[in-house]
Amino acid sequence: MRPNEIVKEIDKLGLSEKLILVEDIWDGIAMYNAELPMPEWQKAELDKRYGEYKNGKLKLHSWEDAHKKLRNKHK
Repeated sequence: MRPNEIVKEIDKLGLSEKLILVEDIWDGIAMYNAELPMPEWQKAELDKRYGEYKNGKLKLHSWEDAHKKLRNKHK
């Protein structure tokens, strides 16, 4: 089945069916998460940030504060 045919079939589904389909797709992707390549620059950045966190040099923010800041920024 071609992608455009799949989209047409998805369009026929109800909202709850579409949500279940999306969940199934994400679950399928998550099963292969370890196989997804990560660029070296991204690994290096994550290692740097984790090191800063462990050394107390990185200031953490609660989800509530981050959410409030983003909502205020984009009013």
